[in-house]
Amino acid sequence: MTDALLLHRRDARGVHTLTLNHPKAFNVLSEAMLAALKQALAEVAADPQARVVVIAAEGRAFCAGHDLKEMKARPEQAYYQDLFLRCSRLMLSIRALDVPVIARVQGLATAAGCQLVAQCDLAVAADTATFGVNGIDVGLFCATPSVALSRNLLPKPALEMLLTGDFISADEARQRGLVNRVVPIDGLDAEVERLVGRLLAKPREAIAVGKQLFYRQLETGIESAYQLAGQTMACNMAHPVAQEGVQAFIDKRAPSWRT
Repeated sequence: MTDALLLHRRDARGVHTLTLNHPKAFNVLSEAMLAALKQALAEVAADPQARVVVIAAEGRAFCAGHDLKEMKARPEQAYYQDLFLRCSRLMLSIRALDVPVIARVQGLATAAGCQLVAQCDLAVAADTATFGVNGIDVGLFCATPSVALSRNLLPKPALEMLLTGDFISADEARQRGLVNRVVPIDGLDAEVERLVGRLLAKPREAIAVGKQLFYRQLETGIESAYQLAGQTMACNMAHPVAQEGVQAFIDKRAPSWRT
């Protein structure tokens, strides 16, 4: 195993796998880890053939949030503001990507680690994984994680997690909308691959416009949402991939872009 803090692998299909590789520290989002993730996501954004991103981790924990020892060593509000700004920009860069981002959660995901799962577009978890936003246990309300969490869960379940610091199981996370699928740990990779395969079977262009529209319309009123959606759908329908897809449906054949 390489000593790199973050492993970045791209396969021939355009699937980028980013693996947090600091298991002894529970893959905390240290300054170095944030920088490595930022660089890797920038590389994905610059890859015109990228199709899917999988964020995974080595060891027992997926991610235990920010590095509290690193934070305690610099008790300066300006430093904290800059740190949380960098983390927020990282989370927003996941949303800004044209391709779907899947969290592969094999273990503990807490605080900003739970935020990372919530910020990903999709998530597959092992049945042994646990999730929490327990900063409150050390007197720190998980404010930035609450942004992503509250956009996955209903308000009362989200706020209960934030105010109590209690952890939930993978099954509870699926029931509450934090993850899509839960499987035994030995089936995690196969389940992630099945989801990747489903995404690869769809045209990249339609997924890109769909992802961007989905998040934009969530942040606006219903009339504006329908206006955005109508414009997006009209542009999508006029695109060659949709024209080919519709013609293939009429002709009762597979579209030319289907792999």
